[in-house]
Amino acid sequence: MPMPPSSITGRFCSMPDTTQPLLLAGRWSEGSGGAVDEIENPATEEIIARVSTANDADVESAVAEAVRAQKSWARVPAAGRAAVLHRLATLIERDADRLAGILVAELGKPIIEARAEVGAAAGFCQFFAGIITTQGGEVLPLSSPSQEMWLRREPIGVVAGIIPWNFPLALAARKLAPALVTGNAIVLKPAELTPLSALAIAELAIEAGVPEGLLSVLPGRGAVIGTALVQNPAIGFVTMTGSVRAGRSILHNAADRIIPVSLELGGKAPFIVFADADLDAAAEAAIATRMMNNGQACVANERTYVERSVFDEFTARMAARLESMVIGDPADEATQAGPKASNAELLNVERIVGAAVDAGARIVTGGERPSGGAFDRGYWYRPTLLADVSNDSPVLQEEVFGPVLPVVAFDGEEQAVAMANDTVYGLSSYLYTENFSRAMRMSHSLRSGEVFINRGGPEEMNGFHGGWGESGLGGDDGTHGLELYRRKKSVYAAWSAS
Repeated sequence: MPMPPSSITGRFCSMPDTTQPLLLAGRWSEGSGGAVDEIENPATEEIIARVSTANDADVESAVAEAVRAQKSWARVPAAGRAAVLHRLATLIERDADRLAGILVAELGKPIIEARAEVGAAAGFCQFFAGIITTQGGEVLPLSSPSQEMWLRREPIGVVAGIIPWNFPLALAARKLAPALVTGNAIVLKPAELTPLSALAIAELAIEAGVPEGLLSVLPGRGAVIGTALVQNPAIGFVTMTGSVRAGRSILHNAADRIIPVSLELGGKAPFIVFADADLDAAAEAAIATRMMNNGQACVANERTYVERSVFDEFTARMAARLESMVIGDPADEATQAGPKASNAELLNVERIVGAAVDAGARIVTGGERPSGGAFDRGYWYRPTLLADVSNDSPVLQEEVFGPVLPVVAFDGEEQAVAMANDTVYGLSSYLYTENFSRAMRMSHSLRSGEVFINRGGPEEMNGFHGGWGESGLGGDDGTHGLELYRRKKSVYAAWSAS
């Protein structure tokens, strides 16, 4: 009988000779096609696990079981569903060390950041469990005194959740918590690089009391599993975090079926620093916002714009901070930057930096792979600062998704806004200034779904995380994110006035 993840993955997931099952409608099983993915530790290039992958037939089975299970789950009072999510949060906290170890092993995330991600996963469960009982319907008066209209919020049915590799545990919780607490079933498709985290949280969800059939986790190729999910006639809502390319494909398939989607896609966040800002605080935030998860975050600082009068000083402060960062074993408490998630991701960073240098950019620090000792294996890249960057360079136009930071000088507010908005993306923007009026003006002028003033990221759970342009549509978090998992029903009622 296939074993759940905790039976075959230790703290650092080191049993590559055992095939880890997928979760199909609440039961651990092998994929019906017999295919297996090898999961690699990006710090060492070692195979740390083998995971059974799903196919079209598995998707069909998972969705069919989800339809059956959801009908009963929807009848459970909101407080009962919330209790299950609260138990899941408690179990995540109980297993925090094991879950953090999985993130270290399958993603190369530094252990300090891995623990923070585990905390975020528990936090999503607690947050949505906490607010669901405050979310009611509405009673509206009608034209007759003996009539009312009741606006109900009801579950959609079966949700498809598609998550990326960069925050595989937190984003699994970000999708499954609001889906389950609103009375839906959910089929999760984790990224090919990092399926272990989603499987681990699914195991805890079963222990917490999620009924059989209500939750499936189906690793496999996105072109196969993702497409099969979106095209399945029983899927009522698709929530996806990932690339623009994948988002376009999902949107196209969803349009054929006329179902709602929420797409959180790429980002190219500008980080704008005026001369009147607290430069130490701004430099610290600029680096932290760039280097979180080794730059592999959609809200990361991808472009730093600095007012010309303080450009040299601020560039030197950032360079000093980058050069002092500890790169190394992600399991070491002292490590601040680990490897890239895969060789393909590393090569993409090298391509973008190379194109920038060819176009005249100057490497202030970094710009190469470290070498020697443990760095001779794995997908490592030094934290990099680029100056003298042309605006048409790929490093200013493409999402780098790595530890590379271009810094550009600007003259005045108008130019800063024009540079910041010169992108197809529109997820996050950062602004450092002590001028309140300027901050308010720019918060209106910047074309992005989030603006952070005098603070770094990331976003918080009670906000709304959504992008403009090619950064997507819909969004996550807060009451507005929760609303996407429900649909409205108007009930008109008349009664006798006598």
